[in-house]
Amino acid sequence: MANAQDLSRRRLLSLAGAAAAAVALPPARAQTSEIKPAQRPTGDWPSKPIRIVVAFPPGGLTDAYARMYADQLTAKFGVTAVVENKPGAGAIIGIDTVAKSPPDGYTLLMTTSGTVWQNRVLYTKLPYNLDKDLVPIALFPSGPLVVGVPEKLGINNYRELMAYAKANNTNMGSYAPGSYPQMVADQANRTEGTKIVTVNYRGESPMWVDLASGQLQVAIGSYQAFNTVATRGVKAIGVTGSYRCPKLPDVPTLVEQGVAGRLVQLEGGLPLMAPAGTPEAVLQALSRVVVEGAHTARAAQLRDNFAIPNKPKDLAGTRADWERDVPVWIKVAVELGIKLD
Repeated sequence: MANAQDLSRRRLLSLAGAAAAAVALPPARAQTSEIKPAQRPTGDWPSKPIRIVVAFPPGGLTDAYARMYADQLTAKFGVTAVVENKPGAGAIIGIDTVAKSPPDGYTLLMTTSGTVWQNRVLYTKLPYNLDKDLVPIALFPSGPLVVGVPEKLGINNYRELMAYAKANNTNMGSYAPGSYPQMVADQANRTEGTKIVTVNYRGESPMWVDLASGQLQVAIGSYQAFNTVATRGVKAIGVTGSYRCPKLPDVPTLVEQGVAGRLVQLEGGLPLMAPAGTPEAVLQALSRVVVEGAHTARAAQLRDNFAIPNKPKDLAGTRADWERDVPVWIKVAVELGIKLD
């Protein structure tokens, strides 16, 4: 017979999953009318279903963006766009699927920035070349990430978290190997003398549930996923990035709390990518759907749910940001010296 803790954990998982799925519900009727149909941009493309491979499980921000975008592609071009979740191996399985697909615009990738930015130096060997096999279409913003702890620990800010971690065994939840939380934990261990152990999960929901049940002492992730357990004894003590979370205006950034280093100032995102060699006209068409779709009511609601104040840029803006930001992320990863294999 399941004990009370098991039943509580299952209930939390169910609630967290339901909340995450809510942002990925089928669009309202207004959604289709907001995306104006277009002629095919090149040749007969698209003339068959488009597959969007998500390198993470259903639920969460990556999946929600992908499902919204799939509906927008269908409304725009009149072909079916489907989402296929292929999690596992720190997103390597999903990325490999797309990297080895024909560059014809029918197989796309949605993942987190860390898996296609830092992973090129976090892993000694990958089954694909992140410098050559994939190209960006858009970078969906993720907004500030929330640093959460169980209220019962009595921790109110980052400095108190460091003091706790120096005196106690501390586990930090991470939504994927080599992700932002793991890098933050590793930086703390190096600069603060802590021995925080990173526990990698396949997605956010189970991570936050374990934090609420006391199996973790700290976790970092999206506002929406954090909010599913915020009334169950979980407290936000900081946010990452250069600005405060719109939904948590009283919670200071880690930068404001005096955390040194470039890492905590950076804001990642969720890249939409295609196999290298995909025709430029197709990339442009896919990007235009992202930009147009960002102005719909559904996209605005998704951003509000996840406390994301900014919108994705067009293809030129994405490429410019990619050229500027990726080397910085890689440099930070190299300096931390993390290896995942």
